Amino acid sequence: MDHKALALEMRGLREQVAGITDTAVAAADGLLIAADTADSIDPEGLAALAAAGLGLARRTAEATDRGALHRTVTYGSHGCAAFYAVGNTALMVVLGDEGLDVERLHRATQPTLDRIGSILTQKAPEGV
Repeated sequence: MDHKALALEMRGLREQVAGITDTAVAAADGLLIAADTADSIDPEGLAALAAAGLGLARRTAEATDRGALHRTVTYGSHGCAAFYAVGNTALMVVLGDEGLDVERLHRATQPTLDRIGSILTQKAPEGV
């Protein structure tokens, strides 16, 4: 897996959308794959919580016949946390401050999610 390419995607999204403070990519089971977070954030804990939250949202969407889950957003008094499904095997977490335009985030995130999905499914060259 190309961790440098993942870091570039996360950083690129942060540069596109004002208000993003932290990003992370994790496996659907909550294991951290890559993170671009502040020192005050525990990236492993964030990955685990995001996977649990996205799992509950995915089950809710299925149980209520809403189709495949794309994302879920949690709003707090100091900003929000958006959790995006990357296929069925991974997720991306985006944390934002109070000024984050969530609709802009959703529009900007889809191409990034597609590229992250491709990076995660690339096979390593033989001998590596």
